[in-house]
Amino acid sequence: MAFPPPPHPGPAEDQLLVLQGDHRSSYVWEGQLSEQALRPRRPDDLWEFIVEHPFHARVVARLQATGFYTIFELGRMQLDWSLITALVLYGLRIDGLAVALPQYIRSMTRAQFLDMMGQFTGYRPQGGAGGSRVLLSAIRDHMAFLHPDIAGETEDLHIQRYTRLALLLLFGCVLFTNTSGSTVSMRFLRHLQQLDDLPQYSWGAAVLAYLYRSMCRASMGPAVDICGFLPLLQVITFSNTLFITLNSIWSK
Repeated sequence: MAFPPPPHPGPAEDQLLVLQGDHRSSYVWEGQLSEQALRPRRPDDLWEFIVEHPFHARVVARLQATGFYTIFELGRMQLDWSLITALVLYGLRIDGLAVALPQYIRSMTRAQFLDMMGQFTGYRPQGGAGGSRVLLSAIRDHMAFLHPDIAGETEDLHIQRYTRLALLLLFGCVLFTNTSGSTVSMRFLRHLQQLDDLPQYSWGAAVLAYLYRSMCRASMGPAVDICGFLPLLQVITFSNTLFITLNSIWSK
């Protein structure tokens, strides 16, 4: 008696899953996917900088008011590369105002972004990167130059500028990393103009949305890099696994 061939594990119809043709799962089913783990793009510029240049108490107070200091305080998390490859809250708000950019920000020239950078941070990078992007190493080096001058009697204007630079490092090194691993967008300055307004925005939703998009891109074809706030992914996965385990124990 002849048995029918085993069914293909993929979806019968891909009208809804419009990216299925390029998704890594289809490569797995065909036995074509490399066993190499995805390379997380997470530069250590920020954590190394903080170790060498601890934030002054006034900068800490400013960062605490923005709602981002918990991430600085927790610091670097050891990532499980295999876990992240198999899948892809720090106190960030999941409600509040949407983190969105008006059209005029999207259409700004590099010269305009650099002017805005100079206005809100006191630093106008020369050369490097392109478009709206600035090198993380340039920000870190400028902060190292400013660090000895941050003291109790420093004018609040300079504390605010230093805080904005620290947040740009946080965004580029941790929360909104890109596959280059070396730049951050000056578009974030739009939300850093008024530091006191930062807690009103739904940064948790923005970080999660960016992570999901990064996971989607990492799932396409022979991608080798993955970016975004990967520690959040690991925490979510661990929490879900723990919940399932405890639920199975309680149900017995």
